[in-house]
Amino acid sequence: MPQSMVTASYIAASALFILALGGLSRPETARRGVACGIAGMALALIATTLGERVGDYALLAGAMVPAVIVGAVVAARVRMTAMPQLVAILHSFVGLAAVLVAVAGHVEPHAALAGSGEVVHRVEVYLGACIGSITFTGSVVAFLKLQGLVSGKPLILPARHAANAAMLLATIVLGVRYGMATGEAGMVELLIATAITGVLGTHLVAAIGGADMPVVVSMLNSYSGWAASAAGFMLENDLLIVTGALVGSSGAILSYIMCRGMNRSFISVILGGFGTEGGGAPAGATPAGEVSPIDAPAAVSLLRSARSVVIVPGYGMAVAQAQHVLAECVRVLESAGVRVRFAIHPVAGRLPGHMNVLLAEAGVPYDGVLEMEEINPDFPETDVVLVIGANDIVNPAAQDDPGSPIAGMPVLEVWKARTVIVMKRGMATGYAGVDNPLFYRENTRMLFGDAKQVVEDLLVGLRS
Repeated sequence: MPQSMVTASYIAASALFILALGGLSRPETARRGVACGIAGMALALIATTLGERVGDYALLAGAMVPAVIVGAVVAARVRMTAMPQLVAILHSFVGLAAVLVAVAGHVEPHAALAGSGEVVHRVEVYLGACIGSITFTGSVVAFLKLQGLVSGKPLILPARHAANAAMLLATIVLGVRYGMATGEAGMVELLIATAITGVLGTHLVAAIGGADMPVVVSMLNSYSGWAASAAGFMLENDLLIVTGALVGSSGAILSYIMCRGMNRSFISVILGGFGTEGGGAPAGATPAGEVSPIDAPAAVSLLRSARSVVIVPGYGMAVAQAQHVLAECVRVLESAGVRVRFAIHPVAGRLPGHMNVLLAEAGVPYDGVLEMEEINPDFPETDVVLVIGANDIVNPAAQDDPGSPIAGMPVLEVWKARTVIVMKRGMATGYAGVDNPLFYRENTRMLFGDAKQVVEDLLVGLRS
């Protein structure tokens, strides 16, 4: 394929990627956005494969075919609850690829370079290696935390900020030395800097607690984009540059949105956020009050008599895979004349948009799924709020307790409704590891049990 056609294909693929990002910004157009992304990537792969730079198709097929098979099998088998882990490990692959491309770019540049051209090339190589190394090791640690293979509790080492500053300073010094070298010199500096930034990426993510993991996933997404863009400069591939910039910038914007949704600054998250491993009450903690339990038949009675119901899904719903049965409950209630809507917090689940995807998978209409800013003013006029597996995102301590670790975090103000039904397995804390005063309020009823089983009981009661 002539280079002119390859360039035209890259332009078309870039346009499709932009359309994909635009489509993914709204649930109603998400399917179209995914289709545009698939089409753009297919076009990019075909154009690159048929381009003039590819000569050994057997070698290329030997690398691509197993990768396609592994990717298809993994994507087909992964559960939605494990999607954050999958995203994190895929980011690590991008980072590792950027490191390998950088080392190859140093060993064998595409063209003979001298003067300013060589300096620019060395800057590209060095940035690609360092950003890729941080992305690789940080993503691996994020995967291990999300998968539960290591504790979600932040690793707080003595003088950790000084250690981070020292590693950053060493990376800068090595970068200056590498940039001043010529010819084949500088490999030692490049490898040492890659190792240091790898340790830095490990330490940065290890120091971030479980409550900030959604931001970490988004942040690593941005890192992987910039690493890919740096690799594009080294490979002189325009499409890789554009695609990496799109991923990097969109990931940075999403990280900002996530931080704003948690009342966190991006810098504070990077330097180590709050959060414990969650799943249990703090040692020595005593209940802040008495809870009012409720059983499924009583909850059914409240739902039947309500005119307006708001459902708040959380990670517990995702783990129990209760969204399909819940969607059927919604259809039964709506057929009885009850207005039912879903309230989505920006950081619900373990990944941006996690709850939206689960509800779309269950066939919940998009117009019934509202964001936090849209639904919060309606809670005072809501008869029943059903909280399923959510904790920190409905914690009133964020507004009422200035000393709380989540103070200032925007939350769904469910306690303003007439009645709140909270579905949980027990009284364990959320991912932030703090108690929730909502459970002890007079208008709150605790419905204990496995989310899927309880929702099935509700469905049976509503149908009868």
